Amino acid sequence: MSTTLQSLPSLGTHAASGINPGRAETREQLSRASYDLLVIGGGILGISTAWHAAQSGLRVALVDAGDFAGATSSASSKLLHGGLRYLQTGAVKLVAENHFERRAVSRQVAPHLANPLTFYLPVYKGGPHGAAKLGAGVFAYSALSAFGDGVGHLLSPSKAAQDVPELRTDNLKAVAVYGDDQMNDARMALMTVRAAVDSGAVVLNHAEVTGLRFTRGRVTGAELKDRLDGTEFGVDARLVLNATGPWVDHLRTLEDPNAAPSIRLSKGAHLVLKRTSPWKAALATPIDKYRITFALPWEDMLLLGTTDEVYEGDPREVSVTEQDTKQILDEAAFSIRDQQLSRDLITYSFAGLRVLPGGPGDTAKAKRETVVTEGKGGMLSVAGGKWTTFRHIGRTVMHKLAQLPGHPLGEDLEPVGRLPKKLPLPGIANPRAVAHRLLVDGPAPGPRMAADTARHLATHYGSLAFDIARLANESPELAQRIHPDAPEIWAQVVYARDHEWAETADDVLRRRTTLTIRGLASDEVRGKVQGLLDTK
Repeated sequence: MSTTLQSLPSLGTHAASGINPGRAETREQLSRASYDLLVIGGGILGISTAWHAAQSGLRVALVDAGDFAGATSSASSKLLHGGLRYLQTGAVKLVAENHFERRAVSRQVAPHLANPLTFYLPVYKGGPHGAAKLGAGVFAYSALSAFGDGVGHLLSPSKAAQDVPELRTDNLKAVAVYGDDQMNDARMALMTVRAAVDSGAVVLNHAEVTGLRFTRGRVTGAELKDRLDGTEFGVDARLVLNATGPWVDHLRTLEDPNAAPSIRLSKGAHLVLKRTSPWKAALATPIDKYRITFALPWEDMLLLGTTDEVYEGDPREVSVTEQDTKQILDEAAFSIRDQQLSRDLITYSFAGLRVLPGGPGDTAKAKRETVVTEGKGGMLSVAGGKWTTFRHIGRTVMHKLAQLPGHPLGEDLEPVGRLPKKLPLPGIANPRAVAHRLLVDGPAPGPRMAADTARHLATHYGSLAFDIARLANESPELAQRIHPDAPEIWAQVVYARDHEWAETADDVLRRRTTLTIRGLASDEVRGKVQGLLDTK
């Protein structure tokens, strides 16, 4: 961190073509045009719908009061999975559908952003499930995935302990094995925003809806306020989609003050820890008949969680409490040795809110289904669902738009069935090949790119990593690490500013890089990042 970054602000001029327009220009565009669809909410459901709508040929605008994927969508367990626990309720068709979407995303849509992950499900003496039941369960689970991740089977405790050195082996009878996929949720969401923009959508983050516009009782747009400079403006649209996640009912009351609540919220908390040894597999440990706690090797760290409890407070104030931390560590201790669970290893904690259909009952047993409703003023609201099925949810909303009786959108929509089923996200490439080229094709003079930086860029940007490498090659200051203990380099900040709508230090450090999650976002780093962002 000894490098002076005084010269960095001017280096943004070296960015590749296709720089995002400035906020003033985007506000002007949003104010002057009339859109077919205004999507309010830049979580993955809103982003996916905007992407599909733009592909269909609609004029689409997308706004969010915070950053894209700034709340629930970047607070997940980072998994693309079929949902092993759903087999207990007999939801065989649901698991098969989830597996189809998981495989499509991880293999055709975004293989550069997702990676396969082996899961070990330990069976302890006195546990909630027996070895035979779990062995049959993981076999059925893999069969519903057409055995694309291998055949689910049982493994000996000694073999499992070789792959997960911190696994508790006391009273361990067997280990069930199955496969799913993992991702960086914030990066996946940002690439989907980019795909929507590439298809013609106009997007703006940090733009809060302060009211709705009406024409003869129908919702036909929104009033907005730029949270960064206070500018007020409006957007006209033939249809408005409310995809605000935990805030979905708040926006519904702007449409109809008497609208009844449609959802309830469940908090899921996670801890991120430094690893004491390499892990070659993840742990999925049964806590009771319905709940599983995860220990996931992720971004060279260990991700623990999650909790599942009713949340009734302000969504903006959701946080990880001492009770959450204790619960996560206590549950992890069922299968993980104490030395890996020291509080001194915790680098970060985060909590997100699951949006569940309204109604009574235990949130852990509630279905993770998507609720689509049409309000009194014709505004559609979509809430809930799983990260794994984000493309399917986008298609579902598009079908709903097309089926609205007499709605003018129907005549303009490209039938959803004609859209490419597995259209890839930007940057699609084999990440190993990208990392190799980054290492081999470095600048002749000067040091080559570090191997961990090359891997990081390849698995977070795909082929777009070459644009970042070009920035670093042209300006050596940008090739330096932001922090010596992380793989990210300063070129990523310039790239985030010019190509990924980053406006605040938190946008960069929490979602476009992993510095905050690694516990490395010091005041010094934040100040230098914000200085670069302010020079656009």
